[in-house]
Amino acid sequence: MSQQTEDKAGNLPNPAEMAKTYAEVAQRASRLITQFMEKKAKEGVEAPSDELGVAKAFMDLSSRLLANPYKMAQTQMNMMWDYFSLWQNTSMKMLGMPVQAPIATPKKGDNRFKDEEWEQHFLFDFVKQSYLITARHLHDTVAGTEGLDEATQQKVNFFTRQYIDALSPSNFAMTNPEVFRETVKSHGQNLIKGLNNLLHDVEAGDGQLRIRMTDTSAFEMGKNVATTPGKVIFQNELFQLIQYNPTTEQQNKKPFLIIPPWINKYYILDLREKNSMVKWATDQGHTTFIMSWINPDEKLAKKSFENYLLEGSMEAINQVCAHTGEDSVNLAGYCLGGTLTMTTLAYMAAKKDKRANSGTFFTTMLDFSDPGELGVFLDEGAVSGLEKKMAERGFLEGSEMAGTFNMLRANDLIWSFVVNNYLLGKDPFPFDLLYWNSDSTRMPAKMHSFYLRNMYMQNRLIEPGGVEIDGTPIDLTKIKIPCYFISAIEDHIAPWKSTYLGARKFGGPTRFVLGGSGHIAGIINPPVANKYGYWLNPAAKLPDSPEAWFEGAQQNPGSWWTDWQAWINAQEADMVPPRDPTKGKLKALEDAPGSYVKMRIDSKKVA
Repeated sequence: MSQQTEDKAGNLPNPAEMAKTYAEVAQRASRLITQFMEKKAKEGVEAPSDELGVAKAFMDLSSRLLANPYKMAQTQMNMMWDYFSLWQNTSMKMLGMPVQAPIATPKKGDNRFKDEEWEQHFLFDFVKQSYLITARHLHDTVAGTEGLDEATQQKVNFFTRQYIDALSPSNFAMTNPEVFRETVKSHGQNLIKGLNNLLHDVEAGDGQLRIRMTDTSAFEMGKNVATTPGKVIFQNELFQLIQYNPTTEQQNKKPFLIIPPWINKYYILDLREKNSMVKWATDQGHTTFIMSWINPDEKLAKKSFENYLLEGSMEAINQVCAHTGEDSVNLAGYCLGGTLTMTTLAYMAAKKDKRANSGTFFTTMLDFSDPGELGVFLDEGAVSGLEKKMAERGFLEGSEMAGTFNMLRANDLIWSFVVNNYLLGKDPFPFDLLYWNSDSTRMPAKMHSFYLRNMYMQNRLIEPGGVEIDGTPIDLTKIKIPCYFISAIEDHIAPWKSTYLGARKFGGPTRFVLGGSGHIAGIINPPVANKYGYWLNPAAKLPDSPEAWFEGAQQNPGSWWTDWQAWINAQEADMVPPRDPTKGKLKALEDAPGSYVKMRIDSKKVA
C-alpha cells in the first residue's frame, strides 16, 4: 500500500495516489467476492448451527426476565434516572458551568477511552457515559437474573459481555474522537486504507477474517525471537529436543527439562534475551532442555494423549538421561504441558520409575471442576460440534483455538486491533509477544477430543484410575516428589483458584506460589524487571481452600523466579562441569530453535 501524502497547505491527497488506492481496494474486493461465491457454490449452503447453545440460553434468560416484570420496570427506572442525571451534567458542561462527578467512569485499565477528548469534549463524554450506563445496567440485569442454572448463567453473562464490548462507541468511526480526527485530517484516507487492511486479512484467512495483531515480517526465528544458543539433539514425529549452550563454569548435576504446551509454541519462554526464562535458567547453572512440539497436520490425526506422553514427555526424559548420563531430571510443565507433566509423573510412579527428581508447574490445571469462562465452550453440544469438524480435517485449526482465547479478552485482543487496523488505517506495530500469540498451532483430533472430554468435561484426572495410559491407571496421589506450583492472580485461562485445587491432589511436598498479572506476564517475569511481586503462605501444609491460603499469604516484591531458584537448589545442590550439547551421547542435528517451531500456519503470502 502506498503511503498517502498531503502537501503543506493541507490540500486533498495526491489524485494519482488516491486513484491507485481505490483501484487496489476495488480489485481485492472483487477477487474476494468472486472466490467467496465460488466456494459457497461448491460447498452448498448449510443452515446456521448453534453448537454452543447460545440461542437457547438467551431464550431461557428472556423467560426468566419476563416472569418478574416489576424487577424489569425497576431496572429501567434506575437506568432512566442515570440518563436524566447525565443529561443534566452534559447541559451544564455545554454552558461552561461546573459539574458534579461523572455518572459513569471506565474501569481502571480500560484503554478504550484513554483519548483526552473522551473526557474534555462534552459530546464524546456524553456518548461515553451513555454507553457505560447502558452497559452497566444491561450486565447487572443479566447477571442478577434468578432461576437460571449455572451453565446457562455463565453463557449469557459471557455473550452479553461480547455484545456490550462490540457496541462500544470506540469501535465506530463517528463516535471515536481519535478516528474522527484522523478521518477529517486525512480526508477519509484512513478508512480507505483500513478497508484495504480488512480485505488483506480476509484474503490471508482464506475467506475468514484473521485480524493481524503485529507485523509478522519484522521477526525471524533465531534472529530476534527464540535466540538463546543451543542444539537440537533429538527428534521424532511429535517433537524436537533442544539443549541450550552452558553459560556458567559449573552446572547443576540434575538436568532441567521443560515441557511446554503444544497448544502454543515453546518460545514464549525464549522471546528475547532480557526476558527469556530458558536463558535465565541456563545462566543460573541449569543444564536446560526444552521440547519443541510439531505443528501437526492430518497425518497425525490419530495421535492421542497417550502418544503425547509415551512418544513425547517420556521419550524426552529417556533422551535427556541418555545424553547426560544422569539417572533423574528436574521437570517443569507450562499450562497444558503441566497437565501432561503431572500425568507423566503419575505414570512413572505406577511404573516405579524414579527418574523424576522434582516437578515445577506453571499455571497448570489438574482439577477442572471450575475452568472459568472457558466452560462456555465446553458443554456436550460444543464439544460434539468440534469433534465433527476435527474428524473432517484430522485436527483442530489453530486459528479457532486462538479465537476462543482472544474472546476472553476481546477489548484488548480483538477490538483494539479493529480500531487500529481498520478505522485508523494503521499497520499493526511489531511486538514479539503478539507475534508469538498469532503463531497458532493445530491440535490432533484424537488427542484433543480425549483432553476435552476426560479433563475438562469429566474431570477424571483427579480420580485415582480415572485415566489410563497404556493400560496403566493414573493416580496423582502416588506422586511423592517435591513439586512447585506457580499460578497468576489475573489468569483468565487457568484460574488460580482452580490450579490451587489441583496442587492439593498429590502426595508429595508442595510449594504453592501466586504471582501477579496474568497467564503470560505472570510467568514471564524476569527479576531484572522487578514487577508484579508474588504471594507465599508460610503454612507447612496447604489449607483446604484457595481463599484460606490467600488470607494467610504474604506478598513479596520482585519475581517468583528467584524463589523458585532457591527451592530447586534445595532439592539437589551437586554441581558438574558445563555440558556442551555437541559432546553428549546424542548427535547434534541442527541449531536451536530447530525446524519444528518454524512451521507457521499463517505464513501464506499476501500482496
